[in-house]
Amino acid sequence: MRRPGLVLLGIAALGAAGVVAAADAADPATIARGKGVFRQTCAPCHAAGPGIDGSPMLPGAAALAVKYQGKVSPLLEERSDLTAEVIKVYVRNGSGTMPMFRQTEISDAEIAAVAAYLAAAARAATRSGR
Repeated sequence: MRRPGLVLLGIAALGAAGVVAAADAADPATIARGKGVFRQTCAPCHAAGPGIDGSPMLPGAAALAVKYQGKVSPLLEERSDLTAEVIKVYVRNGSGTMPMFRQTEISDAEIAAVAAYLAAAARAATRSGR
């Protein structure tokens, strides 16, 4: 007997693995472009901080710290689980106080470049022992 849920889960896992592999194989120019987009669009809320108000973390990182309660890093640049598809869902739909972003504000190609940058940054953070 077939289990459709398991089949869909398997397909999703293969898709995610393909995205991770694509991010791993990203060229330096794509990673650099992703870093620039991240710094311009994402870092104002999701970088380590400190905030201009003296808070130890910026609002997006602080919200993720509360959400994950230390189980997952609130710093996106330390996370290896953020595929382009996952990032795109949050970027396009928003989440909590995070606004949604239209394609005119950040394109799908820029989201893919950010995913490549975050994958590279997470690998670097792992190598440095963070």
